[in-house]
Formats: sequence, structure tokens, C-alpha cells
Amino acid sequence: MLQLPKTINWGIIGLGNIAHKFATDLLTIKGAKLYAVASRNQDKADAFAKKYDAITAFDSYEALAKDTNIDAVYIATPHALHKENTLLCLKNGIAVLCEKPFAMNTEEVAEMIALAKEKNVLLMEALWTYFLPHYQYVLNALKEKKFGKLLKLEADFGFYRTFDDKHRLFNKSLGGGSLLDIGIYPIFIALSTLGIPKTIGAKATYFDNGADASCNMEFEYEDTTKAYLKSSLIEDTPTEAIFYCEHGTIKINTMFHAPATVTLMPNEGVNETLDFGYNTIGYNYEVIHFNQLLRDGKTESDIMTFEFSKQLINTLDHVRSLINLQY
Repeated sequence: MLQLPKTINWGIIGLGNIAHKFATDLLTIKGAKLYAVASRNQDKADAFAKKYDAITAFDSYEALAKDTNIDAVYIATPHALHKENTLLCLKNGIAVLCEKPFAMNTEEVAEMIALAKEKNVLLMEALWTYFLPHYQYVLNALKEKKFGKLLKLEADFGFYRTFDDKHRLFNKSLGGGSLLDIGIYPIFIALSTLGIPKTIGAKATYFDNGADASCNMEFEYEDTTKAYLKSSLIEDTPTEAIFYCEHGTIKINTMFHAPATVTLMPNEGVNETLDFGYNTIGYNYEVIHFNQLLRDGKTESDIMTFEFSKQLINTLDHVRSLINLQY
């Protein structure tokens, strides 16, 4: 009789909104347990642990990283802390799933990957969209040229929020602004379907504190294919990803980065909308993948590879240079 894999004990560092979503979906996964959580505030950590049935709650990230019962840590702190928190866990031999963006720039990402390789510990950027069934379907449809060659991509992500310079979303020192927080998603769509562009054009608008309010980007490829990408914190946009092909169009409907429907629109024929039957928030898919990597003794994902994470942060750095955005 085969022995079932042991339960993977998870820790969470940083207990904001996204950590709540992650913990909610973690509860749905067999063979995984939220073992420990950490916040700089003990009361906050205790309340989070109670809500999601965690065993331990710490008032410091360092204490969590030293708990030898923990197999993997999800890092959900503000962008500017990702490198520091990742290195802390890797040094203690704990596998790390770090929320996107992996870090603030190419140099930080390189340092994180180098330490993961040195310690031979699993590390992956948590860009959940890559693992969602609807997105995997679209990737396969484009690869198989369901509607022929991809000619043009349009992807946007925008929502309106009242400016608040105390909120991390607008705090430039924490990596706030539209590009790193949500612009990463349209860029991810372009890189994962079209690859690295030949040229990039970008223009941005700014809040008074210097954080970018919106960013419009144009990626051009060798074969004249173009990608038109947009992020915004000052207007609600459709938040769709539309792939225009020779013989039809594939559209990931609103909130393309999260569980969504896909509409197939052939140039000749009837449109069809596909529902993927989601019954979770969607974070469980990346966690299941990560858990399997851990059980298999892998130190790098074959989907969200180090090379892809480097391409993603390199592209973000390139756009930042074009719009003169410095953190």
C-alpha cells in the first residue's frame, strides 16, 4: 500500500487582504495545512490564526522562519519587502511562494534566485493567473492556432480608488502605483503568449507623490504583431484580455487575471462562451502545483520558471525606465 504524502505545513508572512484569500483557498486543499502566520502585530496574527485554524501565530517574521515545523511560506507583504522576506525564509531552508511582483527590480530577483539555488530550496513567484484553468486553456488554444496566427493583443487592468497616500497601493516607497501592482498582469499576458518584444513604448500619468497613476504600453514584435497594454488606478476599465487572430478572436472576459469565462468568436460562425466551473477564489491552483513540486523534490517550477520571472521583472524595469519611474 502506498503511503500518502505527508501534510505540507504552510506559513504566511504578511496578513493583508491577499493573505486572507490565499488562506481561504488553502483550506480547500487536501494534504495542506495552515500551520503558522506572522504579522508585526500579535493581535492581528492571533485573529488571523483563529479565523483559518492555524496552529501558531507569531509577532515577527523572523520567529516564523525559525519554526522547523514549517515546510513552505507564502509571502504576502508589500512589494518592497519581498526580497528581504524571501531571503529570510530561504536562509532557514523553507520553500518560498512569493507573491508577485517577485521583487522591486532585476537585481533583487537575481539575488533571490541565486540564494534559492545555493540552498537548493524551492522558490516560485506567485503569479496565480498562470495556473488558472481558463488561462491554460487560452495558452493551449493559441499554441494550437485554433483561429490561426495571433495578430494583436489588447489587455487592460484598471480600477478607480480614491487617492490615499497612507495606503500601500499608492505608497511609492512600498512599490505602490499601477505598474507593479496591476500593470504586471497585462505584461504577463504579453510575455506568456507572444514572448519578449522587439521594442517597447510606454507613457504614464502620476499622482502628486510620484507614484504612477496609469501606464499605457505598446509592445511590438518581429512579425509586426503588437500588444496594447494598460494599467490604471484612476478609472475602471473592462479588465479583459483580447487575442485577435487570423480567423477569429479569443477573449478572456472581465477580471481576466482571476477566475473568468472565455469567449470564442470565430470570424465565421457562432460565438461560444466557456465557463470553467470555478468554485474557489483561484489561489488553490498555484498552491497545488507548488505542493507537488515540493513533494517531488523540485527546486524550480516548470511553469513559472526562474527564466520567466527574470523576463517579467526585466520588462517591468524597461517600462519603468521609459516612464522615468524610480522607487
